[in-house]
Amino acid sequence: MTARLTSEVWVAAYLTRLRLANIPAFVVQRGDHTAGAVLVKLNTLDGDAVCFQRSFDLMTGARQWMTVSQGRDAEVEASVAQQKSFDPDLWVIEIEDKAGRHLLDEPGLE
Repeated sequence: MTARLTSEVWVAAYLTRLRLANIPAFVVQRGDHTAGAVLVKLNTLDGDAVCFQRSFDLMTGARQWMTVSQGRDAEVEASVAQQKSFDPDLWVIEIEDKAGRHLLDEPGLE
C-alpha cells in the first residue's frame, strides 16, 4: 500500500514549488485538510483561464491532471464556483502567470 500525502501537505508543497519558480499563486478556498480534492485555476492575465482537477484513470489506475474548464476567465470562474457549491471539502488554488506555467506536468505533481 502506498502512503498518500494529505491535501494540505500537497497544497503546501505545490505552493512552494510555484513560489520557487516565481509563479504567483494563492489559495482561494481551503478544503478538507486530509482528503479534499484540489482544483487549480490558471489565469493567464489576458482574459483567459483554464481549470485543472486531478482525476483517476480507470484504465491505467494512474492519477492525472485533467482540464475541467477552459476559456474566458469569467466562464472558468463560474465553473469553479459551481464546483465549490457542491463540494465544501474542495481546495481551490489560483495561479496568475502570463506564460501559462502551472508545473502540474512536472515530476511529483503529474
